[in-house]
Amino acid sequence: MSASATRPIRKFNLCFLGYGNVNRTLMRLLAERSEELRARYGIDYRVTGVASRRLGWIADTEGIDVVQVLPSTAVGYNDSNVRDWLRTAKADVLFEATALNVSDGQPAVDYLRAALELNAHAITANKGPVVFAYDELSALAERNGKRFLFESAVMDGVPIFSLFRDTLPAIHLKGFRGILNSTTNVILTGMEEGLTFEQSLAHAREIGVAETDATADIEGWDATVKVTALVNVLMGVRLRPAEVQRQGIQDLSAEVVRQARAEARPYKLLCQARRTETGVKASVGPQQLPLTDPIALVSGTSSIIQFETDIFPTLTITEENPGLFATAYGMLADFVRAVS
Repeated sequence: MSASATRPIRKFNLCFLGYGNVNRTLMRLLAERSEELRARYGIDYRVTGVASRRLGWIADTEGIDVVQVLPSTAVGYNDSNVRDWLRTAKADVLFEATALNVSDGQPAVDYLRAALELNAHAITANKGPVVFAYDELSALAERNGKRFLFESAVMDGVPIFSLFRDTLPAIHLKGFRGILNSTTNVILTGMEEGLTFEQSLAHAREIGVAETDATADIEGWDATVKVTALVNVLMGVRLRPAEVQRQGIQDLSAEVVRQARAEARPYKLLCQARRTETGVKASVGPQQLPLTDPIALVSGTSSIIQFETDIFPTLTITEENPGLFATAYGMLADFVRAVS
């Protein structure tokens, strides 16, 4: 007997805040997996809200044909409209994928808070709210019987947060190290292969890894925020990006990078954190690593993280050349976790 024959089908109203690559890919993935969601998990859905600065706030409880979502159907976009939009859409789940604000995580924090206060699950791919409002949003979700989930905030959809939350109970995390920013890794790899810094950055933009303004990546801010998110959630220590020792790759010349590779000690933008007697010491910066170190072998868009715990001295997760579907999958998996 199939799962769908033994469990009732529950239908959820989904709202998407931010209509860039991540949420558009998530919509596609949800459509592709819709039959599996029904059969295995008893989950059905309709899209009742889509919002972005280009589109405005669009809501229809009868369901939105996302293929037909056009700017001409929009109402005015103003941050204060989010609660009216969520109410009109009768949101059960909010997928938030707006731009990162490294200063305070806003306005994403307010968006997620509004969703939870209106009794919707809050799922985000945004690192900012995890760094600046993890305790608040987690407590709010628990009080309201909802979930605040963010698996796609670090290393796309690789199950890092859920690994520790659901699979490794009562383990003690001593620290971690790894490569968590694809843009800088692509730039460094390109320079090793003979490109200039500018050519390598242009290549990163061409393949969709780097934003038009890649300053946050190049100066190490993106990686710093990811480190802070991991420390806050997995190590239980409240850290802010300004407390992380940070250095970007902007001062590394192509000649220096190629020479380091020739000497079998390539540069990597290394992210690391370690528990100390007084808290956690964290840093992000370019370091030369010997080729005997697995982190030194990770190139291009790939990422890696090594955890040190009291049980497993080294627990390594490597992600090889992910695409947008990896990030979208993390949000889909959070959706299933939230409503199951």
